[in-house]
Amino acid sequence: MNKLVVGNILYRPVRSFISVFAVAIEVIMILSIVGVMMGQLQGAANQTSGIGADIIVQPPSASFISAVGGAPVPAKISTVLAKLPHVAVASPVIIKLDISNAVQTIYGIDFASYNALRPFEFVSGGPFQGPNDVIVDDLYARSHKSELGSTARLIGHTFHICGIVEHGKGSRVFLPIRTLGGIMGTPDNASVFYIRGDAPNHEGLIEQEIHSTSGLQQYQVQTIEEYMSMMTPEHMPGFNIALNVVIGVAVIVGFLVIFQSMYTAVMERTREIGILKSLGASKLYVMNLVLREAFVVALAGIGAGIGLAQILKLGVSASFPTVPFIVSDYWRTYSAVIALIGSILGALYPAWKAASKDPIDALAYE
Repeated sequence: MNKLVVGNILYRPVRSFISVFAVAIEVIMILSIVGVMMGQLQGAANQTSGIGADIIVQPPSASFISAVGGAPVPAKISTVLAKLPHVAVASPVIIKLDISNAVQTIYGIDFASYNALRPFEFVSGGPFQGPNDVIVDDLYARSHKSELGSTARLIGHTFHICGIVEHGKGSRVFLPIRTLGGIMGTPDNASVFYIRGDAPNHEGLIEQEIHSTSGLQQYQVQTIEEYMSMMTPEHMPGFNIALNVVIGVAVIVGFLVIFQSMYTAVMERTREIGILKSLGASKLYVMNLVLREAFVVALAGIGAGIGLAQILKLGVSASFPTVPFIVSDYWRTYSAVIALIGSILGALYPAWKAASKDPIDALAYE
């Protein structure tokens, strides 16, 4: 039977190739959208962990998403936070989502306090020298072919690149906090406050001190670990919906292609099926033959899809260094199972159709 299955696949190489490629496209669709979306979340988590803070303090009305939407509270609150007994550093930050040229997050920082959380590692250049200076990380510089002393166009303004730092410090682009605040119309405000404690495991004490301070009782206090735990698909509006839509479309594509391929194969092999049944082949044998062929095509497509997705990942990483592309073994397995199930479902009706053929009618078929 296996020789017959392989022979059937090789007998129509173009159709078999198209079927394999369609299943590969199904796998690539799933892995590519997952790779980019999960990469963005994982990249954001890695960037946040590299800031060097233990705690993040947000205004009472802030949410996980709204932190990138403005600067609603006075930046001078950082002075109050810095005076708390177990706080070593308190740094005000404005987080601005910029979509003018590409989707990116810009941080407005007070360099001295932000650098005190965990020092920048400069590849070239140094701190801000003026209000129109900008610091970018090495991935941004490589992606935009930027050099020290060149200019960067951000949120409708032109800035001078005064320093290039190693990536992993919360953002890829840093402006003076008053410069970004001034552009947003809130020069003296901040979005969030990053805090580093005076010793490990003092997060609970710092939270108590903050909530015991007049005017800060309603502020949201989270450890960095708690904040990063929110960076999951479940907490991102529309993430799972978009993911499920892509997976659904991919499954439909795979189902239809396998269905058409197997159905056409069954129609073309009507006489061969009649010969098999006249020789004593059972319905189960004929169904098994068609389903095995679909299974082999699906496996070939899955292997090609995973391989091409890996090539796509390398291409994206080389061409777009700032776009994380993460594909885990879990999603490789999940996409393979989805593609395989879709292919088998697509072959069920053609297999049943082949098994139901009357041998006399099949032998008389022209």
